[in-house]
Amino acid sequence: MDEDTETYNPWSVVNLVFNHLAEQGLHPVLGGGGDPSAAARQLLEALGIEPAAEGNRQLMRDVRSHLETLRTTVLGER
Repeated sequence: MDEDTETYNPWSVVNLVFNHLAEQGLHPVLGGGGDPSAAARQLLEALGIEPAAEGNRQLMRDVRSHLETLRTTVLGER
């Protein structure tokens, strides 16, 4: 996967879609009562979204950078 590809936490997107459908009076079912991960992946890919377990890559980079700053400030480590 390309570093510039935007990613999202798959369950956040699925939750958003399902809430929207429920607000419209629909009652979506994902995965037929079994493991919904394959159906969730298909839904996201159909929407043009690359599923990524780590969620938004930029957010994760920002969190790691912030943690590094805290470690350096508090512990004097690099």
